[in-house]
Amino acid sequence: MQRIVIDTNVIISSLIQKSYPYTIINELFIDDKIEMCVSEELMAEYYDVLRREKFAKFQDFFARAEVLLVEIETKAKMFNPKIRLQLISDLDDNKILELADECLANFVITGNTTDFTFPTYKETKIVTPREYWEIHNLRALEP
Repeated sequence: MQRIVIDTNVIISSLIQKSYPYTIINELFIDDKIEMCVSEELMAEYYDVLRREKFAKFQDFFARAEVLLVEIETKAKMFNPKIRLQLISDLDDNKILELADECLANFVITGNTTDFTFPTYKETKIVTPREYWEIHNLRALEP
């Protein structure tokens, strides 16, 4: 099973619109087709960001966010990264790569193409939700 690290912006997108992030979360993670990897630091960011008042304008956002956070707490695999990196200019985003390093992630899924400007980190591919969905569908077609 693929190990995936999902950036917070993808989680937010999955709660706002039914596009690639929604499909990845609901058809792959919830249905146990991928292994989502998290750290305490990333979970804290999920909770902090998903509670921001600016998301109140989206219908039932907070209720759906709480349900998803419980799913993540229950199903995702927790890791404790041992390294500290400073590869990304937005220093807070380095925790994504630290986690990917620790869990040996196959993919980091992020919509942040401003800071994640490189296609891989070690063996981990860094992709947008659309790119991941297309890769996933190509693999599903393989014999």
